Amino acid sequence: MKIGGKEVMGASEEYLVLPRPTGEDIVIHAVAVMDMDEFNKMCPVPTPKRMLVAGGWKENVDDPGYLEMVLKHGQLNYAYMMLKSLEPSNIEWDTVDMAKPSTWLNWNKDLRNAGLTETEVNRIINCVSTANSLNEAVLEEARASFLRGLAKASAKSSGLDTEPQTTQSGEPAKD
Repeated sequence: MKIGGKEVMGASEEYLVLPRPTGEDIVIHAVAVMDMDEFNKMCPVPTPKRMLVAGGWKENVDDPGYLEMVLKHGQLNYAYMMLKSLEPSNIEWDTVDMAKPSTWLNWNKDLRNAGLTETEVNRIINCVSTANSLNEAVLEEARASFLRGLAKASAKSSGLDTEPQTTQSGEPAKD
């Protein structure tokens, strides 16, 4: 597929380098998650219980059990995005197993237990979020870049770059 004559290729990527004064810096490489099919197979969207009432079936979306399942599903969705985005970083998780969704919520605990500070974990979260979304700063830079390109193109326009010597009537042009 092309947009504006340019082929759309590749997922968004983001890098974060966490300095370590006593050793090698930690490089985090986050890539946007392009496909959630695997997640949807492992964690289907919860469905509310149905009740037979006058006039037909009604879904009980206020059921506390259902609301808890929806909350858990959202947490797992976020954890999956974090873990899949961080795969290029080759993190060897202590308690997270991608084959077991019940372990995915441990990603934060594993990072902290590895010795990362709260600020560093938050920077990793921001890195993943940036790779998977467009924040206003990224959009503003893209707009500015586009407008700079328009300005360069208009400077190269095929319009006249000098004043005409005469008018259409053949009279000399006046100042």
